[in-house]
Amino acid sequence: MPRLLLPVCFVALSCAPVFAQSESEFRDFFEGKSVIVKLDMPATQEGIDVYPDARRAIDFAVYSARVKSAGVAIRNGESVLITKIHVKDKLIEFQLAGGGYGTFGDDTGSVYTPSVSKSNRERDLERLVKEETDAARKRRLQRELDDLRNERAREDSRNKASASAAEEAKKARIATNRLHSGSRFNIRYTEGVPRGLGPDGVMRALAEYVEFPFAGNQRPAVPAPGGRVTAQPVLPEPGFGGGAIRKGMTTAEVEDALGKPEKSTNRNEGTLRVVTAVYSRGDQQVTAEFVEGVLIKYSISSK
Repeated sequence: MPRLLLPVCFVALSCAPVFAQSESEFRDFFEGKSVIVKLDMPATQEGIDVYPDARRAIDFAVYSARVKSAGVAIRNGESVLITKIHVKDKLIEFQLAGGGYGTFGDDTGSVYTPSVSKSNRERDLERLVKEETDAARKRRLQRELDDLRNERAREDSRNKASASAAEEAKKARIATNRLHSGSRFNIRYTEGVPRGLGPDGVMRALAEYVEFPFAGNQRPAVPAPGGRVTAQPVLPEPGFGGGAIRKGMTTAEVEDALGKPEKSTNRNEGTLRVVTAVYSRGDQQVTAEFVEGVLIKYSISSK
């Protein structure tokens, strides 16, 4: 028996480090660096599924449903931090700005409202009403029972009203948390993550949807029609020098750095007021989004 197990153990030991080594290489290369996304990212840990081996890499019906259901956490053109790379058997998780709301530890449950239980007196009265033979006494017991039942029903209604208010507050809180929790790409391989796949392979898989300014002045080569491979230039992310902004700044602080916006629009997401403002400085344009007067995201583009 030990002889039969030896080959199996050897195979397991020789294969186990493959994903760990790939993950270590990917993490060293990607994590802590910024990329620019080229499509809106859903505000959920489900993110966007990318199938490099498929005829169509993204199922846009699924993508649209996730955006519609969860909203948008990262908008097209935004610069965002790569926070985690996780390699599994048939999947590479490419997590941005936290990886999306709904991971372990995120509160996604509903507010629980227990019903008010019958009191011992109410149970006793139900029994006494059934057993009582004197009509007058039976009516008195029934009135007392009805009063207790009505009071229990009123308390149930009060609890449900409180729970409803708590549920709405929780939905608003979750909506805000989603805006701050990022998103991810799930790169899925039907036959498993290819052996020897390096960071360039990950960038090729995401080249249509992500720009990698840190990877040099060219992004990964992309097969053109006919099989010809061409490299595409990537613009470096512009900066503002002394007028730098960062997430968490107030509207007044952003205006101190960039001046008054050229235009702004307002909308409501649940109970939250969201303002999108466009600023101009030199040959650059900044689109900033504020929730209740706090900057939660921004993108920089050339005019």
